[in-house]
Amino acid sequence: MGLLSGLMGHASETSLDKIAPEFEPILIEGESLQKAYQVVRDMFVFTNKRLILVDRQGLTGSKVDYQSIPYSSITRFSKEGQGMLDLDAELKIWIKGEALPIKKEFRKSDSVNEIYKLLSTYTLK
Repeated sequence: MGLLSGLMGHASETSLDKIAPEFEPILIEGESLQKAYQVVRDMFVFTNKRLILVDRQGLTGSKVDYQSIPYSSITRFSKEGQGMLDLDAELKIWIKGEALPIKKEFRKSDSVNEIYKLLSTYTLK
């Protein structure tokens, strides 16, 4: 992923081989990485069992928050954007027991469409 693309908030697919060592310690038996998208330092990681949202914090990104969301806990999701004058897009994911959704901003609507399609694939079984 190019630096300019990352700074603009474009999500790009990330090599699973590249991120596998980071996720190996937290995957359970029978769980495997399926797809991963990176937006600047943050990531959306899809496994065969859950969605993992990775939030790198601080100037160096040394503090990392891994939020695991089992697909069965996702009650709904939406994407907003792609208007004629609106180049930004927003993804919202509602989780059981939570009133407010998780919100992620994108600068390029194609990126949010790929992630929206993957959410559909894993949650609408």
